[in-house]
Amino acid sequence: MKSFKPILGAISGLALMLGAGSVQAEVLFWSTQAQPVEETQKMRDEVVAGFEAGVDYQAPESGPWLTRAQAELSAGSGAVGVLGGLHGDLTAVRGGLADLSDIDISAIPAELAALGKLDTEQQKYIPWMQATFLMVANKKALAYLPEGADLNALTYDQLIDWAKAMAEGEGGPKFGFPAGPKGLKHRFFQGFLLPSYTGSTVSEFRSAEAEEAWGKFRELWQYANPASTNYNFMQEQLVNDEVWLTFDHIARISEAFNTRPDDFVAFPVPAGPKGRGFMTVVAGMGVPETAPDMAEAKALIDYMLKPETQLATLRATNFYPVVSVDMPDDVPASVKASGPAIAAMTAAEDALPVLLPMGMGDLNGQFNQVYVDTFEQIILAGREIRPTLEQQAEALRALMDEAQAPCWLPDAPSEGACPVN
Repeated sequence: MKSFKPILGAISGLALMLGAGSVQAEVLFWSTQAQPVEETQKMRDEVVAGFEAGVDYQAPESGPWLTRAQAELSAGSGAVGVLGGLHGDLTAVRGGLADLSDIDISAIPAELAALGKLDTEQQKYIPWMQATFLMVANKKALAYLPEGADLNALTYDQLIDWAKAMAEGEGGPKFGFPAGPKGLKHRFFQGFLLPSYTGSTVSEFRSAEAEEAWGKFRELWQYANPASTNYNFMQEQLVNDEVWLTFDHIARISEAFNTRPDDFVAFPVPAGPKGRGFMTVVAGMGVPETAPDMAEAKALIDYMLKPETQLATLRATNFYPVVSVDMPDDVPASVKASGPAIAAMTAAEDALPVLLPMGMGDLNGQFNQVYVDTFEQIILAGREIRPTLEQQAEALRALMDEAQAPCWLPDAPSEGACPVN
């Protein structure tokens, strides 16, 4: 009889995989997000509990998430009503997602909403929540802001002028950059600087425009605190007044606002000739074509986009809303400061969303290292820009060919490996 237990368990697991949808009234929300137990429970108790039809929120790891999604699509029927995941997760099941063009997403910035089309003519997923990077300044730095500059619409030239004015006025550099061993410097080059000048992360890596971008960063670097090569989380340097102006991921600046809420201001990243490039971590909601109740699944997505639900999601996950919301008084100071800055950045006329690298697999670390090596050679070692870009472009091309990773935004779609021109 002992041998029956695993068999019965397997049958039970198969029933769960294939759904038992006929007895399930709730909408099954199958999501890769909010996986920590505390976050999952908050999603159930504080976010989806208000949906009238009921929601079964499940947060498996990415592997089981994809296995079930693909199994139900292959079978032609299933129990999953809404698929929640990062942009890359949803790309993997793009062919089986229903068109959601009939859902009102006018409150979502157009550039963000466009990501949900997944290079098709249909709205394959609806943006759900987001995280990104921002600029932060000590309010004392505002006295040195270039005349006529708008914090919400800065250019890289104005950022350079600002850093220069502070260095001269304060007798030393007050700009800081997360260039330490664990700093996210590679994300700045991949998702902000290079796209703002080239409109690309990969294809135009060694273009004349990329050469200009690195030249601008070299100008900025001369006004950076030399200790920047040791900086990992910029909130520490902000709090101790070592740095007055910086860039970092919102999670790595939050304690500055929470510790000294009246002393800092958050604002969008600067823009270059191609736009205001910013790397966004976007989670979205899609509906598989096999959803047992298409209308109820779409109603749940509508519910998740309500401002009050978006705020509840923020509290549960620390991911920010994709629609404009009024921040209540009881959210952390970091949320109050970052929310409006994120909204201004994503809704800017020159917004240029950039996705995290996709399809690199085990080569992701080597991909990031190309950008780190380029920084170290051009900025720290003072090597000439053009020869350095030529050399590193060949390393990048080899990685793209090995991974056979297609292009991701802002690069144009590619057949096969993303080219390095």
